[in-house]
Amino acid sequence: MKAYVKSRNIPHMLLAGPAGVGKTTTALALARDLFKENTRQSFLELNASDERGIDVVRGRIKDFARTLPLTDVPFKIILLDEADALTPDAQHALRRTMEMFAGATRFILSCNYSSKLIEPIQSRCAVFRFKPLTEHDMKEMIKRIAKAEKIEVHDEAVKALIYVSEGDMRKVINALQGAAASGKKITEEVIYKVSSRAKPVEIKEMLELALKGNFIEARNKLDHVMVNYGMSGEDVLLQIYREVTSLDIPDKAKVNLVDRIGEYDFRMVEGANERIQLEALLAQIMLIGCEK
Repeated sequence: MKAYVKSRNIPHMLLAGPAGVGKTTTALALARDLFKENTRQSFLELNASDERGIDVVRGRIKDFARTLPLTDVPFKIILLDEADALTPDAQHALRRTMEMFAGATRFILSCNYSSKLIEPIQSRCAVFRFKPLTEHDMKEMIKRIAKAEKIEVHDEAVKALIYVSEGDMRKVINALQGAAASGKKITEEVIYKVSSRAKPVEIKEMLELALKGNFIEARNKLDHVMVNYGMSGEDVLLQIYREVTSLDIPDKAKVNLVDRIGEYDFRMVEGANERIQLEALLAQIMLIGCEK
């Protein structure tokens, strides 16, 4: 991106990747480095999930794209955030607009799933794929925030933040802000509570109890994590799925377990009672434990 700023020229760009990894921030930083104090006149940001129809492309986007730039940078920038939410008709209209006004306007499209954009738009853009943030990057950002806000984040709390965020920096910042409301010392316990997540070890203990045939104890553990952390059935199911690989059971049993988790996830999505389904899943896990 620094090379683009130095050359004062950019292509149409497609920024694709999971949420909270810096796609929008990258586009905003690029625009500010290029336009300096003239950013307001030369940069238009739209959220395509709010304004996703063909009328927006034919109206607001086209009106901005056709006007000449008023700064020493020879083009303007339109950022379309969450571009994968654009309707197919809007995407086809956008394709032509990108082609016609490329001399005066560059488009930056940000999305989670580039496959949802039509091929003609993808081929007009330089594609940049973002990965989830690494553990090292997240630790550095947590340290930076802690220093700036004068809070103390314990090492175990840092690990908890990385676990609950799954590479999403926004989740880290939100969890930190929620935890900081209760005091200047951030602990692992607080992070899991504000994030509505159970400690991985508690979920693993619940699964191991079920695998050993201790159904009532596993059910009591399920009650504890749902009440203590305020978790929904879907939250519990996702954490169970994440802990499957760490279980000390044969691969065949892990395959059966993942298959059962997928089935019960579908049932809950379709509207089945989450408590009944989770307890039924524990019963299935107990049966898998008896087979191994």
